[in-house]
Amino acid sequence: MEDLLPEISNLLHDHKGQDISVLDLRKFEIWTDFFVIATTSSRTHMDGLERHLKEYCREREIEILGSSRKSADDEWRLLDLHVPCLGSVIIHLMSKHARDFYELERLWSSIT
Repeated sequence: MEDLLPEISNLLHDHKGQDISVLDLRKFEIWTDFFVIATTSSRTHMDGLERHLKEYCREREIEILGSSRKSADDEWRLLDLHVPCLGSVIIHLMSKHARDFYELERLWSSIT
């Protein structure tokens, strides 16, 4: 399972996810251990990435604790994974607009 984060990053990259980031949040001792963030080009692209991620998790018996619901203004989707021996991984699939607005990498780096 230690290869999970690079594998997820590669899966997102292979399916045209953009600007993929992995944030290690273990030092904060909060509700999650890692964020994986990727920008999507459209709602259809977001749907496809989510489908590929769910299939990947199903094949590897990785538990998905939850995922956000689709909405009319669907610009940000989450998948919350529980990974044995690694911890909690939250995958953020975001439109460019949402990614630029929320700036998760800057937000979390400013906390340190």
